Amino acid sequence: MIGTFLRERLSWIMFVIFLHLFISFVAFIDASIPLMSVLYILFLSFSIFLVFLFLRYNKETEFYKHLKDRENDLDPSTLPKPDSPFEELIAESLRSQSEHLKQDSQQHMQLLDKEKDDLLAWIHEVKTPLTAMKLMIDRMEDEKKRATLTYEWLRIHLLLDQQLHQRRIPFIENDLYMESADLEGLIFSEIKTLQSWCIQKGIGFDLQLEVKEVLTDAKWLSFILRQLLTNSVKYSKESEIEISSFLVDGQTVLRVKDHGRGIALRDLPRIFEKGFTSTTDHQDHASTGMGLYLARKAADTLHILIDVESTLGAGTTFTLTFPKKNEFVRVMSK
Repeated sequence: MIGTFLRERLSWIMFVIFLHLFISFVAFIDASIPLMSVLYILFLSFSIFLVFLFLRYNKETEFYKHLKDRENDLDPSTLPKPDSPFEELIAESLRSQSEHLKQDSQQHMQLLDKEKDDLLAWIHEVKTPLTAMKLMIDRMEDEKKRATLTYEWLRIHLLLDQQLHQRRIPFIENDLYMESADLEGLIFSEIKTLQSWCIQKGIGFDLQLEVKEVLTDAKWLSFILRQLLTNSVKYSKESEIEISSFLVDGQTVLRVKDHGRGIALRDLPRIFEKGFTSTTDHQDHASTGMGLYLARKAADTLHILIDVESTLGAGTTFTLTFPKKNEFVRVMSK
């Protein structure tokens, strides 16, 4: 701040120095003026000027120090008290801009809330004809057409579900209901949803569940499982997806292992990033890059650790590590 203050007052400092030098020059060339006396007076004058600068530094920079400390604070009531007409102008301008930004922000938030509500309402409305469409598809006699249409129906259903949860993610903490969830039932439910797709691709499931209940939010855990299983089925061919659960040091661990195309080593650190798809198959337009991102967001809120191991061409293993019951209750009660 000292350097800033000196740069701000540089023109005044240079003027005082120039004035002192000019008086010294006049005393030097004019023999009638005693040079030593003039130099003595100029020395005292410059010393007083330096003391004046030191005293003014604290007074003139206090207002700006407060502005620097508050940075992103838009509350006009926290503005420092101005001590000069120019500081008053700055404070008034900041107050006016803060009020304008707050009003603008509120309007945008209202618009975003309206858009979110409209989209959620639209998704729920679309689910009705989708349900009717599924009933009509199930009644079709041509098995080949039924399988093809069921697959396309499932894709739409999963995309709508993803959109629905994407809109709910920012408010997930208001939507949580902790309970002892039936892990086996949740997994079977998600497998049943993907059944037609799995039959079409020749994919089976091998379940080895030592732990069948976990303390969590069943609805959001279902969503996380849906993203992992969908990902495994999408990138696997004829094979089995292995799902197992067990205890490690008092923590429940759920593992989903597939034998699909795998993930490139360079992509592993980025698979949970928003919108990231793949650098190996960049032309895969079926992927939105949102599923694993949303799964990680939901898992973080539930204090579930998601880990992934993969070898390109040899499959991928997702591991969910649930918090200990006592630790979970302690964290959620904060």
